[in-house]
Amino acid sequence: MTAIDPTAHLTAEQIEELGRELDAIRDEVIASRGEKDAAYIRKVISAQRKLELVSRGVLLFSFFPPAWIIGTAGLSVAKIMDNMEIGHNILHGQWDWMRDPKIHSTTWEWDHVSPADQWKHSHNELHHAYTNVIGKDNDLGYGIMRVDEDQKWHPFHLGQPLWNFINACFFEYGIAAYDLELGKNLNKRRRKNPEFRARARAVGRKIRKQVLKDYVIHPLLSGPSFLPTLAATFTANLVRNLWSHSVIMCGHFPEGVQVFERRSINGETRGQWYLRQMMGSANISGSKAMHFMTGNLSHQIEHHLFPDLPSNRYAEVAVKVRALFEKYELEYVTGPLPKQVFSAWRKVVRLSLPNKKQPKVKTPDREQELVAA
Repeated sequence: MTAIDPTAHLTAEQIEELGRELDAIRDEVIASRGEKDAAYIRKVISAQRKLELVSRGVLLFSFFPPAWIIGTAGLSVAKIMDNMEIGHNILHGQWDWMRDPKIHSTTWEWDHVSPADQWKHSHNELHHAYTNVIGKDNDLGYGIMRVDEDQKWHPFHLGQPLWNFINACFFEYGIAAYDLELGKNLNKRRRKNPEFRARARAVGRKIRKQVLKDYVIHPLLSGPSFLPTLAATFTANLVRNLWSHSVIMCGHFPEGVQVFERRSINGETRGQWYLRQMMGSANISGSKAMHFMTGNLSHQIEHHLFPDLPSNRYAEVAVKVRALFEKYELEYVTGPLPKQVFSAWRKVVRLSLPNKKQPKVKTPDREQELVAA
């Protein structure tokens, strides 16, 4: 929480008007969804599958260094596409309106060790509902980092740059761990909970399936290229993990992004929820190719405002959303990828160190504010 509330100049009436204007933007996109959008996601899925197939074909000859480089690069891009622009967005229900059972949030399973149903619960139902609320949003610091000056510092936090780097390298496993809420379920009594045990078994099955596919079947199919293909697959997974972690960090952790106390969401209205998404997210500027490779999560602000809108529409929505930031005199946090990565990591390092406690923002009680209005 910053010492100065960047939304303090807004009245309750202005916040609700902001909410109505954002609702109108959402309604306009929903009304205009159509065949062009459907064709987009089908084309992306087809391209990803072809790229992965060709890349794995090239890796059959990965004992030749040029084939290894080309195959590894292609497989890395294919895995990023599957994770970001396809899997993440389908599981958000962005394409459910097509009523295509093959491209639906209830049937899609992705190339990831976290089962889709568990990820949807922790991400869609918890993270997006409680964006950047300390103690409620598991994505905020991934449960292993100090994320605000007002959080009590412990010597353990000195290692958070290292924990964060390790988490980045094995990001899909980190996601599976906090989908399971592993930290709070490690004690003996909780481990015996039937629901937790069932979810843990589901994660175990998914991990075995992924390991078998990536590190046994495909390398074996490569015959004499077994070891180079094994190395290529590990490298592709590492690249995918580092990339997706960087994108998520840039969207939630750079300087200028706000975090919130639990009590700040008491009695939260639609407009106030929108405002929290706006202040708790950051964008990445760049080319169309960069936006595509991030799954359009480079438009993180727009994604948090409208998580179920088709990702290919975020660019046009961003123009209107940014105009509202200017209208209501709010900071639209954005910047090139290197700048956002540096900002996020600088914050990780800064918060790993003890600091003199800053005065807290007196976050207004939403119920009292609504009554007063």
